[in-house]
Amino acid sequence: MTLTPSKVPVSVLIPGKNEEYNLPACLESLKPADEIFLVDSQSSDRSQEIAESYGAKVVQFHFNGFWPKKKNWSLENLPFRNEWVLIVDCDERIPPELWQEIAQVIQNSDCNGYYLNRKVLFLGKWIRHGGKYPDWNLRLFKHKKGRYENLGTEGVRNTGDNEVHEHVILSGQVGYLNHDMIHEDFRDIYQWLERHNRYSNWEAKVYYNVLHGEAQNESIGANFFGDAVQRKRFLKKLWVRLPFKPTLRFILFYFIQLGFLDGKAGYIYARLLSQYEYQIGVKLYELIKFGGQLNRPQLTPNNSPTDAQ
Repeated sequence: MTLTPSKVPVSVLIPGKNEEYNLPACLESLKPADEIFLVDSQSSDRSQEIAESYGAKVVQFHFNGFWPKKKNWSLENLPFRNEWVLIVDCDERIPPELWQEIAQVIQNSDCNGYYLNRKVLFLGKWIRHGGKYPDWNLRLFKHKKGRYENLGTEGVRNTGDNEVHEHVILSGQVGYLNHDMIHEDFRDIYQWLERHNRYSNWEAKVYYNVLHGEAQNESIGANFFGDAVQRKRFLKKLWVRLPFKPTLRFILFYFIQLGFLDGKAGYIYARLLSQYEYQIGVKLYELIKFGGQLNRPQLTPNNSPTDAQ
């Protein structure tokens, strides 16, 4: 198939749901891509209309509640016409200089994938400190070579239908790109809190699995001497066993990792992360108390709920 002049031979995968505020800027930044898929979860806003207006192909994903989630399902089922796939969330942008670098590396590369560094903007401010930068994510890879890890969070309610903090397991060599992608959510703090309430269900189950030695076979692994993601995973195995994590997370982000240098936005972000850590801890306690599941009604022989003890 003949490509449109100046188009980069990459297929972009965008997972989304109700993202009408973020999609225009995201899709505008993806114009150099040869092909774009929005994998939607039955949005009730204008997401599909906006995506189609930019020439993206919209595919509906119906989650079965377990596995696979949206990105792995897409990697298995979408008819990509290019060897390389680029994963982009709706609140992310690919600047022109990053597109130029992508176009170069995929033409003559010994690597099967590349890590992209994210520049996170929060309340209009680049969060440069607090451990938020660099923030490496394996987003560009040969789609037949990579799949997202399974951390065994299936069955926990309200974790969403999309891989959020899971990482790609890739066969072959990987590299790192020089230019940054931009992460900026144009929705308000309400949406940040709603999203992290859902994420904390997922994170609590991950903590639970770490404490019980479960669901490690299909992950990237934890290795202090590995890449940046494996080192972070190794440190998490230590982190989940520490007391006073909400306080420690604020101190780590705001003082030790110099989050205070990012001004008011940095302080707010540090407080929100501390609150997020508290939510994870409470839900972890709930999982432990109810045998690895969030609290749910216990049925009597006549199928009426009883109070769980």
